[in-house]
Amino acid sequence: MRWSRTLIPTLKEDPQEAEVASHRLLLRAGMIRKLTSGLYTYLPLGLRVLRKVEAIVREEMDSAGAREVRMPILQPMELWERSGRRAVMEEIMLTSQSRQGREMALGPTHEEVVTALVAAEVGSYRQVPLNLYQIGPKFRDEIRPRFGLVRCKEFLMKDAYSFDCSEAAAEKSYRLIFEAYLRIFSRCGLKVETVEADTGVMGGSLSHEFMVPASSGEDGIAACPSCGYAANLEKAQLRPPEPAAPTAEELQTVETPGMKSVAELTSFLSAPPERFIKTLLYRAGAAIVAVLIRGDRQVNESKLKRALAVEEPALAGEEEIRKVTGAPMGFSGPVGLKGIRLLADYSVLTIADGITGANREDLHLLHVNRERDFKVDEYADLAVAAAGDGCSRCAGRLTIGRGIEVGHTFKLGDKYSRALGATVTDEKGREIPLIMGCYGIGISRMVAAVVEQNHDSAGIVWPPSVAPYQVALLALNPDEEVSSRADGIYRGLAAAGLEVLYDDRPVSAGIKFNDADLVGLPIRVVVGKKSLRAGKVELRDRSGGEVESVSPDDLLESLRRRLEVRPGDNLK
Repeated sequence: MRWSRTLIPTLKEDPQEAEVASHRLLLRAGMIRKLTSGLYTYLPLGLRVLRKVEAIVREEMDSAGAREVRMPILQPMELWERSGRRAVMEEIMLTSQSRQGREMALGPTHEEVVTALVAAEVGSYRQVPLNLYQIGPKFRDEIRPRFGLVRCKEFLMKDAYSFDCSEAAAEKSYRLIFEAYLRIFSRCGLKVETVEADTGVMGGSLSHEFMVPASSGEDGIAACPSCGYAANLEKAQLRPPEPAAPTAEELQTVETPGMKSVAELTSFLSAPPERFIKTLLYRAGAAIVAVLIRGDRQVNESKLKRALAVEEPALAGEEEIRKVTGAPMGFSGPVGLKGIRLLADYSVLTIADGITGANREDLHLLHVNRERDFKVDEYADLAVAAAGDGCSRCAGRLTIGRGIEVGHTFKLGDKYSRALGATVTDEKGREIPLIMGCYGIGISRMVAAVVEQNHDSAGIVWPPSVAPYQVALLALNPDEEVSSRADGIYRGLAAAGLEVLYDDRPVSAGIKFNDADLVGLPIRVVVGKKSLRAGKVELRDRSGGEVESVSPDDLLESLRRRLEVRPGDNLK
């Protein structure tokens, strides 16, 4: 492709809206443009990258035995009512009404649609195992889209769904796709960490996330260097600490006028936050539960949800807090609470000489003894993991990093098949629900993740497998001789099957070099008067290395050796 005949509107300066490297560089390299918040247009170079990622995903999914379908993005809301997910997903769904008065939504995901399809078309155990996938757009009405392609409203996703008759068969299907994912990410030039994750609104018994380590990542990762355990912060399990011997000092009431937060009390009482017992009141169905946690820790509501066995625990309101404790918000404490369940995080065990609310306005209690002054009904792991916490799998300590989620796999069980009637008749003539798995990859998000891991101060450094073109051909200060030789090289490389972006623009050499580095194609070939006098052209790998001068006759072989591209990795 000649640069002069396509659309590559590069930018010299970083756009103000860009928050992370991938957003900044994809905009500057003329690969994407923002239409409005969370919506992006892919320009020719960006679309080629997207299609190459898509091709790799499709090839590996086909090799794993999955079969491609295409499902509508517009979905009837009654499917979501039947699955029971309407209430928890509705706030991110864009809904409308058809001419016939039917309520519809742009699909944020397709579990309901594919399960309804299988329920209608599959009735015998002989038709499974079955794994169906699609590559298509999704829409989620994000409150705060950010980081360019990392968190959009509209995005391209590959989602797959497996259907089996038994847990053992479902585990085999899960493993096949899990291994295909590792191949996909490797082929795209991504280094990923596989972490255990919370199943969230998807449901199911287990899930894994595939995370690209990046300081700009939205997701936290807890990892143990000693045993290799890794999990999303929502899921990371902590080892219970050794209990501290509680204080023998007498309980003391102290005035704390208007002091409600741990930060205010830390300063006022000259006490570290590790001495405070925060008491948070949550609604769990019809009941109110007191959740206790050390003052320097935060409640992990995903863990709390599992501990309370409720869909969505919610903090109690001011009126409910007054009714239960007799005091306004900010002065709650476990001492003297009656008729209410006390659920404590393990961190409370480490408090030897506690401070907590007195359940009376403007008063707190000092020298609280957790065994003498109140009784916990149950201790559990309820805290957001932090660096230095004990690993639940070994004697090691956790480290905390950040990552971009590019893939997610779920063992769904029979949650959707039961709700939507996806059953089959087994060998004995019994009707059984199908066991499902769900597997997602963010195709457009992967484009951003590749850039996050592959860039330098000059621009993007594309891995050959997903680069929009393999070779950047630059004709410097082209006169008749330079243009003629560059045109001939361009035609020869293209005829040999290489993908070449030929910069034939009438601009300075500096602009061409800067744009070539910014766009980040794997190899740069320079044709100029000086090198031609010596019968050579110049080659340089974008990822670094010395400039090499080669004869035009040896150019094709040199390029092939440098690229070492797998068949199927690039569009031809």
